[in-house]
Amino acid sequence: MNIIKTDIEGLLILEPKVFGDNRGYFFESWNQAAFEAAGICCKWVQDNESKSSYGVLRGLHWQAAPYTQAKLVRVISGTVLDVAVDIRKGSPTYGRHVAVELSGENKRQLFIPRGFAHGFAVLSQEAVFAYKCDNLYAPSSERGVRLDDASLAIDWHVPKEKWLLSDKDMRHPAFAEIEPWEERQ
Repeated sequence: MNIIKTDIEGLLILEPKVFGDNRGYFFESWNQAAFEAAGICCKWVQDNESKSSYGVLRGLHWQAAPYTQAKLVRVISGTVLDVAVDIRKGSPTYGRHVAVELSGENKRQLFIPRGFAHGFAVLSQEAVFAYKCDNLYAPSSERGVRLDDASLAIDWHVPKEKWLLSDKDMRHPAFAEIEPWEERQ
């Protein structure tokens, strides 16, 4: 597995070793020992999968304490632009983001530690997106920030007139209005 550090501490791009032949391919999407050696020490408790069409944007979401989550995200088929925004209080990269193209073809994964808002835009005709979480989903703890907040300056690679958003995602507050994430015991 090739581990690529990003410009933001803790966010990691993971490129698995893919073994292919005329029958297809094989790769390990999770190997506890290998991931722990890379500093990813999570106990995954929930796997999620979504299918979306071109122009769907989901996010930017996170969960407040005590239900904060780290995520390991990947695309099974299609292509997305995956984005993680640093919302950690006091972080030197607070408000900055990393955007990475994940696809069924490149098999890349993104590890998103706790303290990040997360979202993605579907760039292909459709995409199947899968992710692991280290804490259960708790609707009462869900938080979000506007996908089009000018201060974040995220280029979603989809023209705004083609965006398909949920009603909930259209109502998220601006970045300046969110409460920064804090690690709480």
